[in-house]
Amino acid sequence: MLWRFSLYGFLKNQRYFEPFIILFFLQRGLSFTEIGLLVGFRELCINLMEVPSGAVADLFGRRRCMMVSFAAYIASFALFGLGQSYPQLFVAMFFFAVGEAFRTGTHKAMIFTWLRLQDRLDEKTKVYGYTRSWSKIGSAVSTVIAVAIVWYTQDYAWVFFLAIVPYVLGLVNFAAYPKELEGQPESRVGPRDVFALLWKCVCDSVKVRGLRRLVVESMSFEGVYKAVENYLQPVVNSMALLVPALAWIGETRRSALLIGLVYVALYLGSAYASRNAHRLASRSGGEEQGSRVLWKVVFATYAILVPLLYFGLYQAAVVAFVLLSMVQNLWQPVLVSRFDVYASEAEGATVLSIESQARAISTMVIAPVFGMAVDFVRANGPGAEFWPVALIAAAIALVMLLTPLKGDGRR
Repeated sequence: MLWRFSLYGFLKNQRYFEPFIILFFLQRGLSFTEIGLLVGFRELCINLMEVPSGAVADLFGRRRCMMVSFAAYIASFALFGLGQSYPQLFVAMFFFAVGEAFRTGTHKAMIFTWLRLQDRLDEKTKVYGYTRSWSKIGSAVSTVIAVAIVWYTQDYAWVFFLAIVPYVLGLVNFAAYPKELEGQPESRVGPRDVFALLWKCVCDSVKVRGLRRLVVESMSFEGVYKAVENYLQPVVNSMALLVPALAWIGETRRSALLIGLVYVALYLGSAYASRNAHRLASRSGGEEQGSRVLWKVVFATYAILVPLLYFGLYQAAVVAFVLLSMVQNLWQPVLVSRFDVYASEAEGATVLSIESQARAISTMVIAPVFGMAVDFVRANGPGAEFWPVALIAAAIALVMLLTPLKGDGRR
């Protein structure tokens, strides 16, 4: 099954729009505040559906929910490509949120079910990191294809239309998953069963000290990073305008070329980091200690980004963004393994969906704040436009470092 899990990640990350989605929004005439509101809307929808979708997956079957997820993605891509107005983009973003809500947590739970069946649960960080690395390799391949699409068409809409093809192949891949990976779905369940499981897991996330700690960490690390990473594309675009050797190339192609180079390096570095996350945990003395190391690194990186973005040193800032991505891909396998301590077999997707929901809440709040701050600095100064993003992120990381939460491993 490892190759099927890896194939899922590879196909799932054939998102040819991903390196260009912010530029796509800018091409449609949106401000950073409007983009932030659009991202916040996506995270709000994910937040409303996240935990119920995990409970549905645990009760009705995880493979079925993954297929619903990919079908929603396909609808979203078609709507993005066809959409012209701001309201139409909200509709497309809603379907994208449906896909995210039914996917996040569910496939991780399927991997852990397989590990339990194989009596290999002690390898969870290593195996999840390995499959995640194939997701990042898929992203690197996707970036090369995306650059070719934009170079040829000079229209960002086509990256959405062509992303439909690998997602159809992903549906075929899910059809071949063994039934035992559905989890332990009940033959007769109703809304009351869904909300009962949901309520139990939400209560655990509040009452259990260790689980509560992980929820706060996910919000502060993952949620903030998800909003920060959106600014890599405009930063690279600004850098492209400062490269005289590429002045002969049109602006769209110039941005596509540099974004492609940066994202390929980012995804390959992320794949390496993800595959070696278990080594960090082992050398640090465990997942808890490894997480602490990563908090220190991420704070230092955000702090360095502040002056780089303030003074418009975009080449160096891009390197810092790549480092942030690598740190995040060390963080995610470690975090997921820490969450699994609190999940029984029957609750795995629900507990992991709580983690994704917490992350979505954070991004939902912080993305519009970032957008308004960038638009304000762009209009009034001081400095170049993107530095408030790094400053706010550094402040949040510093708070987490100065206020360590006490937790334990007991349910």
